[in-house]
Amino acid sequence: MANNVTGLLRIIKAAGYSWQGIRAAWQHEAAFRQEAVAAVIAVVVACWLDVDAVTRVLLIGSVILVVVVEILNSAIEAVVDRIGQERHPLAGRAKDMGSAAVLLTILLALFVWITLLWPHAY
Repeated sequence: MANNVTGLLRIIKAAGYSWQGIRAAWQHEAAFRQEAVAAVIAVVVACWLDVDAVTRVLLIGSVILVVVVEILNSAIEAVVDRIGQERHPLAGRAKDMGSAAVLLTILLALFVWITLLWPHAY
């Protein structure tokens, strides 16, 4: 039976599923909690800084991207764990690549913040 939900109701349902995903990440993933708290602090700092709008968007966007990639990494880990707990090279590779994506995104955020704020440090 096909799902015939369309229009505004579909958007509302999708938002509810998204909220469930955020709640699940907060409840079950310590890394997500740490990165989300750091992101909230960074967003507050970015809003407080005397910078132009493009700089502010880049600062905020870079830290939000870390949180987004952490959610995707957590989803990958959950699916791999659902499939089985036994050690398998592909499972390990999937988890390692998800972790690498988070690391690269954190490094990108640091690069963005340092590059954009360094001129204001003097």
